[in-house]
Order: sequence, then C-alpha cells, then structure tokens
Amino acid sequence: QVQLVESGGGSVQAGGSLRLSCAASTFTYSRYCMGWFRQAPGKERERVAAIDSDDSTSYADSVQGRFTISQDNAKTTLYLQMISLKPEDTAMYYCATGFFWIGGYCSPTAAHYNYWGQGTQVTVSS
Repeated sequence: QVQLVESGGGSVQAGGSLRLSCAASTFTYSRYCMGWFRQAPGKERERVAAIDSDDSTSYADSVQGRFTISQDNAKTTLYLQMISLKPEDTAMYYCATGFFWIGGYCSPTAAHYNYWGQGTQVTVSS
C-alpha cells in the first residue's frame, strides 16, 4: 500500500512563505496523480494543486501564481512551495495519490484520490 507523510507546516505571518513536503513509500505506479488538498474548519476539502506522472500541473484559482507544486521522482517526494501567504490559506493541508484524470489533468475531486497522508497544519496570521 502507499504511505504518505506530510511535513513542513507551521505558523507564519501574512506575506510569508512555507514549503510543504510529502514523502511517499511503496509507490511503484508508472502513471499517477498526486495532489495537495486543504481543509479549513467548517469548509469543504479543496484541491489546491495537482501534478501527474508526466508533470502536468493544475492549480486552484485562489492559489494560482502563489503556489507551485513539484515532485522529485527519484525520491518519491511531493512539494508545495507557497509564497505570499494569506490568512485565508490557513487550513490543514493533505497530500494524496489518485489515478483519475479529467480533461487531461488530474481530477480536482477529493473522492477521486485513493491514498491520503495525515495532514500538516498551516496557519497564516494577519
């Protein structure tokens, strides 16, 4: 089975930066999607960004231009570089692995992802 472990969360002031990491183990799929999701209290889980095995990327409009998703295939590690953080970015961030594409990009729907990490908290103060 796939094991996912997030790290890199923390508390920052608005305008600051964080880099999240997600380490995957027992990951041998040749084609896949990996995504970052976030969930704030009382809100739906939101797809922040996704990347597939061909390095095709997609982003939520709310983070476009501020967040960058990338992967290190040799180390099976997923990253999310976040800059210009805003208080509304505050949430628990999760990485996930799935195998469902829509329109040539990884699905933005959480239900289409099969494996999930435990989450890492990001808090942005104004």
